[in-house]
Amino acid sequence: MKTEPFSIPGWTGELNAGLRPSDLEGEVRRLADPGSALKTLHWGRNYLYLSRMDGMEVVVKQFRHDRLRPRLDRRFKGSKAERSWRVAQALLAAGILTPEPVMRIESMDETGPALYVCRFLDGAIEARYLLRAANAGTPFPDVDLRWFLEELGKTARKLHDSGFWFRDFTSGNVLIRDGALYLVDLNRTRTGKVPSLSERMRDLSRMPILRPEHQEIFVSSYGATGKKLYLLYHRSFLLKNQTKNKVRGGTRRIKELFLPRTAHAHIPEAPADAAVRDRVVWDHLSDQPHQHASRLDKMRVRLADARLHLEEAAVIAAALPRIRSRYRELKLRREPAVFHGFGIALRPWPEDPGALLGLVDDLGAKHVLLRLHPWEEDHDAEEELARELHGRGLELTFALPQNRELVKDPARWRRALEEIGPRFSPYGKRFQVGQAINRSKWGIWNLNEYVRLVQEASEVLQGAEILGPAVIDFEHHVTAAVLNLKRPGLRFDAVSALLYVDRRGAPENPQAGFDTEGKVLLLKAIADTARNSTGRLWITEVNWPLREGPHSPAGQAVSVGELEQADYLVRYYLLALGTGAVERVFWWQMIAKGYGLVDPMGLRRRPAFDAFRELIREVEGSRLESILPVPSPARLWLLRRPDGGQVAVGWSTAGPARVMLPDGTEVEVGSSPRYFRLG
Repeated sequence: MKTEPFSIPGWTGELNAGLRPSDLEGEVRRLADPGSALKTLHWGRNYLYLSRMDGMEVVVKQFRHDRLRPRLDRRFKGSKAERSWRVAQALLAAGILTPEPVMRIESMDETGPALYVCRFLDGAIEARYLLRAANAGTPFPDVDLRWFLEELGKTARKLHDSGFWFRDFTSGNVLIRDGALYLVDLNRTRTGKVPSLSERMRDLSRMPILRPEHQEIFVSSYGATGKKLYLLYHRSFLLKNQTKNKVRGGTRRIKELFLPRTAHAHIPEAPADAAVRDRVVWDHLSDQPHQHASRLDKMRVRLADARLHLEEAAVIAAALPRIRSRYRELKLRREPAVFHGFGIALRPWPEDPGALLGLVDDLGAKHVLLRLHPWEEDHDAEEELARELHGRGLELTFALPQNRELVKDPARWRRALEEIGPRFSPYGKRFQVGQAINRSKWGIWNLNEYVRLVQEASEVLQGAEILGPAVIDFEHHVTAAVLNLKRPGLRFDAVSALLYVDRRGAPENPQAGFDTEGKVLLLKAIADTARNSTGRLWITEVNWPLREGPHSPAGQAVSVGELEQADYLVRYYLLALGTGAVERVFWWQMIAKGYGLVDPMGLRRRPAFDAFRELIREVEGSRLESILPVPSPARLWLLRRPDGGQVAVGWSTAGPARVMLPDGTEVEVGSSPRYFRLG
């Protein structure tokens, strides 16, 4: 393979001369941006994502150098991208398969990333899935297990005899395609010396082959005579992994206390002279702020504000008896529920505004929450979108989030509202003041800071309805504190909440004894008994993040697949609106990587879009008549449609279940809610 060096402003590297792109600088910058990814393949210490270069699909592995050790390794050994590049060429020269190298890219900033780019093997299967099935005794389609084990042993022998000590010979780093094995994740490999017996066994022991009969095939095909030695290394490796995971768990918790959460490579550093309260930057991929302050830093700020927090605690304690009493009443007597509050939260889509409007039309939601950014000077795109949506007869509400600069400068906040209010009031008379006020990354450290924002907004936006306090997640104690503080000018026409339940998985899963319905009713009890609000309740933001790397607004443990997202969306809307306690529920948002109803790449409609559209078309305006008795964990609700007809909607939270409709028909329901028209 002939290679060529290159250098462009900010980047250097090498490329496969036969695959040189027509616009080298443009392609390098695009490949280095995780925002250009077509799909996330792995999301962890390093990024692995699918991208496209001159029409060719490629895999980009991005290595980070945000800590001292990786920077020292890069200086003295070369970056992991460079090592991957060299090893890939050496493997191919030795007749061992690996995806064709395309390029290595190095940031000129010593703390910047390095990237290894290779061809994407479409249709390849990771060996991990085959071995998981084999260890469980389950057949795996399209791949002969004996052939694989024999080929794997032969490949390992050729690898070692050719002078490669792989050092990460695991099932996730072996791909199967068209009757051949390909090795990937090459950066740990050492070359130029035939491995010793111990090094060979350490490589072989990493492969998770657990059944004795499979181990026999693997070791025999490798040509090893000391199976007992292999088994000793294999068991030692398993024990080492178990011990390491336990130790890492404890170490991670200690690090999280003293160090800020490790940021993705694309997130900028906070200014070096920023105070603890101001170490926030904007993450353009997940469309939210990122907090660089560590837990210990945040604890110090909380202690400094201890007097204010004690006041909040006293307010909550005083309100708790009446909240508890009202919650018990709501649990005993269910409010009449009419399903008319389906909403979608939006930001403009400058790439194709017409496409966004078409999606809104097709979805069928009658209520839109348009998020504005008061810290920005230009609101032309938002106003144009508001004008178009208003012209379609949709009900508009505007969200006014804050950042730290606006919180610190109330005069600037007021000027922003004085410009926004008259400009957007013709299209909608409701404004949510604040965003996730219980998260310091959104700029608020104590409730007095938020109260000032509301007081200014109430003076400026006279004649409009004010919504708040927009607390995120199941932290209703913060909502209770705000709604019962004794402050002049603190009043909400409706209580709003960003009631996420995604950290519990399915919306039916409990947290501290409260499932989605319980959380909604508790919030309603707080609103009904508050001194600073009416009893009206809105949920202005919810979603389930997807496994799409740095675009996901939450961690890997919280993220779900697209089908799960679709199921959870529908069930959340049914459960929340079915309480009769909520006027509106808004999904955030229409087009976005990581959580949106539509994938920005090609504007592909995800399953959640279709599921939401079907939900609206089936039950919009319907009244919940009864909850029918069916075996748990199935649920079956009977609704009366606006046209007088009936529709039953059913689902099950634990596998398929058979239920009986009111007309005597037996049907099957599963995790995806189904609708049955009756009569």
